[in-house]
Formats: sequence, structure tokens, C-alpha cells
Amino acid sequence: MGKLNVGVYWAASCGGCDVAILDIHEKVLKVKEACDFFLWPIAMDFKYADVEALPDKHLDLVLFNGAVRNSENKHLAELLRKKSKLLVAFGSCAHTGGIPALANFTTKQGIFERAYLTSDSTDNPQKVIPKTKVKVPEGELTIPEFFERVFALDQVVDVDYYVPGCPPNPERIWEVLAAVVTGAPLPPKGSVIGAGTKALCDTCERKRTGDKKITGFKRVATTDWDPEVCFLDQGLVCLGPCTRDGCGLQCVQHSNMPCRGCYGLPPDISDQGAKMIAALGSLIDAKDPEEIARIAGELPDQAGYYYRFSAAAGLLERRKA
Repeated sequence: MGKLNVGVYWAASCGGCDVAILDIHEKVLKVKEACDFFLWPIAMDFKYADVEALPDKHLDLVLFNGAVRNSENKHLAELLRKKSKLLVAFGSCAHTGGIPALANFTTKQGIFERAYLTSDSTDNPQKVIPKTKVKVPEGELTIPEFFERVFALDQVVDVDYYVPGCPPNPERIWEVLAAVVTGAPLPPKGSVIGAGTKALCDTCERKRTGDKKITGFKRVATTDWDPEVCFLDQGLVCLGPCTRDGCGLQCVQHSNMPCRGCYGLPPDISDQGAKMIAALGSLIDAKDPEEIARIAGELPDQAGYYYRFSAAAGLLERRKA
């Protein structure tokens, strides 16, 4: 078997998924021996025109990380779908929208007003807002169009596989690369690779106290908590009830931190936030509506808690202008 043709693209994301590829450590040398890279902006200098000139299906594998926020991201998603045999939504942002998709709780106009007009550090007396095209003495400058909402990758193009995580676990990354490199049988199309089918709570080893009723929410930064007891039992918000297992409990067990939800939805639920609201609602120890509202109000950003990584894939979709 000859070398594989591989592409890696970074759309609307922090870039951590690209860096995570290097976290497979010495195995990256095996990847270099087995793969020729035709696109990897964080590592090498490639031009879009080079990719556009490739024959269709020339790339055996593309790892696409990041959400689709603007027209440039969309163009590359469509281009790489056309040029690849296997397109993988790589990481939380491509999988379910990730942190960028929290912007769906506001509007394009609201974002522009805050960024360019009303923020404390803004000095913009002419109230200039970016435009996709502007004429200058040298000609016409263009920038990508900023979309009204953020999309997960599969809301824009057809996706073959998903690798969740923020960033993906290095062991899962190697599983994907090794399977393609060795020609091993691949799972059914649409599979979430390296993830289980249960909620994280079902595999968590932290002790349950038996009394799960919550009378108030606490914050990790200002609380002394028992490292062996369930976070929810201690009044700390943990997204284990609404998050897919398979991450290796990196946060909950190894870092002693509550689950943030980056592995996305278990297969039996359709909205991560709605599931978490239901879970917390069953745990709040109050019947009086005002008391329930007081306890719930101790979470200052419930949307940010529940949809931190999955707002693009949620049933709410986005705030309407």
C-alpha cells in the first residue's frame, strides 16, 4: 500500500485540535512515513489554489476541525468534501459546534455592535463595521462573509466519521490514523470513533453519597470538594448525565474537575442542554417555585453551562434576529 494523501484544516476553532495531533508523540513519525500532507495550515505553507487543483477524491483522509462560522470555512468544507474520500469531523467544534457556537445565543448584529461599537476597549468614533468588500486605491479588498449563525460540519456537508473532544484524546487520534494507514476495517459511516454509547455517569468511578438533592450550586474555584465523591452530590455542576462516555474520564478522574460536555450527546438524546436541565431539575431539593428559581439562579450562565460544546447541534438552533 502506498502513502496516503491527507489533509488537515482549521476552521472556526482555537487550534487545539491541530496541536493535539502532535500529542501522539513519537507515533507522529509513523504518520509521516505513511502519509503525504496536501493541506495542514498550522504546520506547513499550502495555498487554497493547490487544493482546488487536485483531482476529486485525491485525498484519502481529511481531518476537519472547527465549526463553520463564515464563507471561507464553508468554501473549504465543500472543497475538502469534494477532494476527499473520508471526511472526519475532528473535535467538538466540527462535531457539534463547540465554543464558537455559543454565539448562536445572540445575533450577528449583536456581535458586531459589541465587538466594534460598545466594548469598553473600542475606539471607533466613525462607527465603522466590517464589510465583505471595500475599495481602496490599490483595488478592491474582500474578507469572508460572517454568517448569522455557527454551523457544525455535518450541517454544511456530508461527514463520514466523528472524533469528539476538546481536544480529541491522542489515543483516539491515533486510532483514526492507524485504521486508515493500515487499511483496517472501518466502522459504519456516521460512527463516532473512540466514544461509547452511554452517559459518562454510567462509567464514572466517583462515589455516590445516596443523597443527590441539591440545595444550592457551588463553584469549583471557591469550594473545597471531596475528590472521590460525585460532583453533583456536592452541588458542583458536572455534565456527566448528558455527555457521551469514552473520553477516558480525563477531567473527572485524572484532573479532578467536573465534566464540561466536550464529547457531545449520547446517542439516545437529541439535545444536551435539555437533558441537563431535566437532570438538575430532578436533583433540586425544593418544591416552592421561588426557592427553585433562587437555586437555579445561582448558575449565572445556564446556556453556557449546558450548551458549552453543542449549541450548533441543539434543538434551539439560534436566536432569531
